[in-house]
This record gives sequence, structure tokens and C-alpha cells, in this order.
Amino acid sequence: MSRPLFLHVGVQKTGTTSLQRFLRRSAPALADAVVIRTPEEGTPMRPLGRAAIACSLAPDDDHRATLVAAFETVLDGLPDDDRPVILSHENLAGAMPGNGGETRLFPALPAMLATLVQVAADRGFAPHVVIYTRRMTAWLPSVWAQAVRTDGYALTLPEFRAQTSELPGWGDLLWRLDDALSTVPVTRLRLEDEADADRPGRQLLSLAGVPDARLDALPPLESRAMERLTPGATEFLRRLNGLALNPHARDRVADLVARSQPLFAAHVPSEGTL
Repeated sequence: MSRPLFLHVGVQKTGTTSLQRFLRRSAPALADAVVIRTPEEGTPMRPLGRAAIACSLAPDDDHRATLVAAFETVLDGLPDDDRPVILSHENLAGAMPGNGGETRLFPALPAMLATLVQVAADRGFAPHVVIYTRRMTAWLPSVWAQAVRTDGYALTLPEFRAQTSELPGWGDLLWRLDDALSTVPVTRLRLEDEADADRPGRQLLSLAGVPDARLDALPPLESRAMERLTPGATEFLRRLNGLALNPHARDRVADLVARSQPLFAAHVPSEGTL
């Protein structure tokens, strides 16, 4: 019997950061039932995410080969037993709208996943693709704010909406995934259906076979992660993104802005002295 491999491919801005924090925190308690891999610093999951983004923006032979090599490195590091595996990385979906000039709904994802699931199947795994979604009306503004924060996007929200006005719904992406992956299961999990915001990813863990009683016993998260910046901080970064700054310098400033958001809210008294 093939070993279950759940590929959680995001997408971005569907609560993935909190979900992965919960997975990492819960991994020791669930170690007998499931193997969990998330994009922690210094692990092979980080290069895998970078390779997926690069391949989605330039889906040529070299980038595909780099993606496959990164995926094989992750598989090489898995323990050799029969426990189900969860690989969770939002960037496996590829570039989101606003990143690297992308304005479509993950056009390269079906082809990338078709390659990866074949690699997994050849190694004796039974791949199962999992994708979280969020209502488009909430997802698109969040994607825009994230693109401003991390990807140097410089256009306003109305301009972003105009760029993505032809974006289809999630049903289109799921249809393309089903068509490309043929016999590989594809499961859509809605962020809105997560029953407990302090235990994110319950749907994913349940799909991997973790019983409800064990999920109920897992300690909740104590804080949320990657909250959206305030409007003032986001607008400051958006304008900053229009300047010809060294990317490293821009990222340093973005980090300072994220840690000093009261400075960018006119109605909030300044903290300390300037």
C-alpha cells in the first residue's frame, strides 16, 4: 500500500502562517500518527518554496529541474516508515497576484503539481493535493496588502483590483487541478470552515487521519501570526515601493515599519521619542 502524502499548497493569505505554527507546535504530540514538514528556516522546505515561485514566474526546463530537485531533497529527508506525511508550504502554489508581475490565478500550479505528484508516486507515495481557499472579497485585499508588504508592489488597491478584474473564482483553479492531476485526489478546504481559530489546520490534520479526540486535546495557539499591517503602514510601504531602492534596504525598512506601526497612524499617539 502506498504511503499517504498530503501536499498542502496554500494558497497565500488563507491563514497558512498560523496553520503552520500550529502544525509545528503539535508535531511532537502527533509524531506517532503523522510526519509534518513546514518551511522552517534552514530546512529543505525553504528552497522548495523559492523554487516553486521561480518556476511559476518562468516555467522553463531549468526552473522545473530546480523545483524537482528541491522536492526530491525534501522527500529524501523523510523518515522511512509508513506514517502519513503532510508537506505544508503556501508558496507551492507559485506566485500570487501582485508578485513578480503576476495578475492571474496561479496559472502554473497545475503543471507544477503534475510533475511533483509523479515524482512522489514514483517513490511509492500516494499524493493527495490540499488547497485552502478564502472568500474572494476578503482574499484579494489581503493579497494586495501582502504584495505591498513583501513583494514591493507599488500600485493602489483600486489599481490592483483593475489588474485582477478578470480573475476567475476558485472553481476555475480546482477544475484545472482536477484536469491536470487526473487520478490524484484534490481537496479544497475553506478557511471559513475552520471551527477553531486557535487550532488552525484542523481540517488538514483530520484529512490526514488524526482523530477528533486527539485534535481536541492539542493546546491552542497563544497568539496570531502575520497580521495585516495598519492602513497607514501599508500606504507608507506602497509609496516606498515606488522608489528605486536596493531590495535589501527596502526589506530592512519594511521590517522597521512592521515593528513601528503606531508611527503611521495619525489617530494613535506616538510611542516614545523620534
